[in-house]
Amino acid sequence: MRARALGTLLAASLLAVLLLAVPSASAQEPVFLLDPFKPAPGPGTPPGSEDGKPAPDPPPPARPYQPQNLSNETTLSRWAYVLEATPARRLPKMESKVVKRLKTYTSDGTPELVLLLQRVKRKDGSVWVKVRLPMRPNGRTGWVPRPRLGRFRKVRQQLVVDRRRFRATLFDNGRAVWSSRIGVGEPRWPTPTGRYYVRERLIPREKNGIYGVFAFGTSAYSDVLTDWPGGGVIGIHGTNQPGILPGRVSHGCVRVPNKNIRELRGMVSLGTPILIR
Repeated sequence: MRARALGTLLAASLLAVLLLAVPSASAQEPVFLLDPFKPAPGPGTPPGSEDGKPAPDPPPPARPYQPQNLSNETTLSRWAYVLEATPARRLPKMESKVVKRLKTYTSDGTPELVLLLQRVKRKDGSVWVKVRLPMRPNGRTGWVPRPRLGRFRKVRQQLVVDRRRFRATLFDNGRAVWSSRIGVGEPRWPTPTGRYYVRERLIPREKNGIYGVFAFGTSAYSDVLTDWPGGGVIGIHGTNQPGILPGRVSHGCVRVPNKNIRELRGMVSLGTPILIR
């Protein structure tokens, strides 16, 4: 009798351990949902910019190895989806060192994209594109074969984040069209300075959570929080604590009042250059 009771107790204990080891459905749910208002690459997507207007490649360079600028990152910039997983190299040739291996999707499940900086044509006729890379350390660039990227898409905006003044400003063709007070990273978790771009448009699953009503994922990464989800991606998002703005209040992300991030959602497309200073 005692042996049977002990066996029952051991079986129950083992079942409890197994149940605890299985993650709940809620723990597996993504933090963000994809924003449905912007097109993703694939069949049925009209080639062109985010607003659907044609955006053909500019004419190729006249001479081999003559660099051609594709973006000034202020009033005219170009970006493209990554159509095939590919290494980005230090120089525009296959034998050059790999800087980063680009995938076709981000850690949030959104299609990967890169900001285009320059283009060159080699003597063998191959075309390479210099791109701004989403990686740590921040500020890295690399060269990718042109066929690995989708159609070029244009943006004429720039989002400037001023950490000292706690203010973000959107420029359209060089003219300020939107501005807001913001929160930036605390001194121990600083918001990194540099040039980046809008990499993702996301809707937080939790309606009244810390990310507010909307979030832009950027190509910037925290220099400190390397073990955070997604590797420590810096976001520009809403907040459920508007009273703490402005100031140095975050883990590195840029916090914006919900009302203002809603406005920005309707104004900023993927690929928009970001300057954090």
